[in-house]
Amino acid sequence: MEENVSLTVTLDEDPGRDLGERRIPGHRFFFTPGEVESLDEPGAAPGVAGAAVDAPPARRVLVAGIGNVFLGDDGFGVELAGRLARQKVPAGVDVVDFGVRGMDLAYALADYDVAVLLDALPRGQAPGTLYVLEAELEDAEPSLDAHAMDPVTVLRLARTLGSMPDRVLVVGCEPANQLSVEEDDLLMELSEPMRAALNEAVRLVEDLLEDVTAEGGAPSGEKDDDVERRERGSWARD
Repeated sequence: MEENVSLTVTLDEDPGRDLGERRIPGHRFFFTPGEVESLDEPGAAPGVAGAAVDAPPARRVLVAGIGNVFLGDDGFGVELAGRLARQKVPAGVDVVDFGVRGMDLAYALADYDVAVLLDALPRGQAPGTLYVLEAELEDAEPSLDAHAMDPVTVLRLARTLGSMPDRVLVVGCEPANQLSVEEDDLLMELSEPMRAALNEAVRLVEDLLEDVTAEGGAPSGEKDDDVERRERGSWARD
C-alpha cells in the first residue's frame, strides 16, 4: 500500500497460526499506527492497551497454617487455614497450609510484609482459648533446624535465612491434647474445645487482616522481646 504503514498482528495461541511446511501465519490482523496504543503508557495493563491497572496492595500478608494433622490438636493451624482459604480475604493476602514444611515457610516469609502464623499454642489456659502474639526476634539465637515446625523455630530459621517480614503475628489456640510422633496412636481430628473455637478464630484472623492490610494499619498491642517466653506480649480471648 503506497504511502501507508500498517501493523500486522498474529496470535501466539492461534490454532491456525502455522500452516504446512512454509509456516505461514494463518490469521493476520492489520492496524494503522493510529489504532494502536502503546503498552508502555502509564496505567496500561499487560496485553490490554489502554486498560487501567489496579493499584498494588499496600501490604502483602501471608497467613500460614502450621501443624501436624496426625497429632490431634496440633493440626489446629492447618484446619483454620483451610477455613480461611474458603473466605474472601483482602487484596494482598495469601492463605497457605504449610503443615510441617518449616523450611518452605521460612523461605516464603521473604516475599511478605506481614506474616500471621496459625498454630496450637499451649499456655496453660482452658482448652479452646485463643491467643494473639506479636514477636520480635532481634535478640533471638539463629537456628538451622529445618525439621522443627513450632513458630519460634520457624521464625528463628527465617531470620537465619534473612527472610523475616516486617511484622509477625501468631494466632494460637490452647490444645486439649499434645501428642508426639513417637506415640503409637495417631489422632486425625481436633478435640471438641478446639473445634468449638474455630469459628471465633476465623473472625479473629479476619479482624487482624483488616487492620494489617489497611494503609499504615498496625494493630495495637505489646511486643514480645523474647519469643520463647510466650506468656508475654500477647492477649487472650476466652
